[in-house]
Amino acid sequence: MRDTTADGAADTTADETADRAGLRGDCENCFGLCCVALPFARSADFAIDKPAGKACPNLGEDHRCGIHARLRQKGFTGCTVYDCFGAGQKVSQLTFGGRDRRTASREDARRMTDVFPVVRQLHELLWYLTEALTLPAARPIHGDLGRALETTEALTRLDPDDLAALDVPAHRQNVNVLLLKTSELARAGIGGRKKERRGADLMGARLKGADLRGANLRGAYLIAADLTGADLRGADLIGADLRDTDLTDADLTDALFLTQPQLNAARGSTGTRLPESVTRPVHWTPRL
Repeated sequence: MRDTTADGAADTTADETADRAGLRGDCENCFGLCCVALPFARSADFAIDKPAGKACPNLGEDHRCGIHARLRQKGFTGCTVYDCFGAGQKVSQLTFGGRDRRTASREDARRMTDVFPVVRQLHELLWYLTEALTLPAARPIHGDLGRALETTEALTRLDPDDLAALDVPAHRQNVNVLLLKTSELARAGIGGRKKERRGADLMGARLKGADLRGANLRGAYLIAADLTGADLRGADLIGADLRDTDLTDADLTDALFLTQPQLNAARGSTGTRLPESVTRPVHWTPRL
């Protein structure tokens, strides 16, 4: 847990890498929960239909994907862009104490299906809160952010029945108030006219080279948009849909609340500049 100062404000000198270590998927310590608990439908992202609670046919006895190296070729692109934010190992090793669905009772196996998506949502909130606590501009509300982080972490450690009954939307709404304020404080220090495109339909938009510094793009639909060379420094991208978005040579330095799944769903190049909290997807093409 992040240290706090005497007035309750978070110590932003704490090691952010350590803070986020448990907020990245660790398949070695998970029992393939995403491959069982989550449903998917035959589409451009998935080659087959699968209901929630039924194991994917590609999941092996060792809880590993049998086609992991060939997911895109086999029509399972959706799997390559997914990340559980560390919820898989939390549910596997903590909530259910290392019991997998094969050794657990039928009731526990069912509860794993119910609990995993809940913890995944909470861990995504932990990712955002952890980032917010690193932003100097948000220091006036670091105390509130730190308390929200502690509360959210405590919720992830509830027993299975309490987790299944948790009102996640209500908690998310409370956290979102703080994240909105964080965004306002962080973007206030960015010069120029800031574009308000929250929830905007920008599918296929031609935004090559656009100046989007400090823009509010929360929940925007940027599917297949051309953001080649765009300046997205300090832009709020929480919940933005970046599927097939072209980020070639775009500058996302200090972009707010950008996640690995968003990047994995986009296209980019070695020239795309990214925040240190995320990694360049291996399928991105080199800059020509």
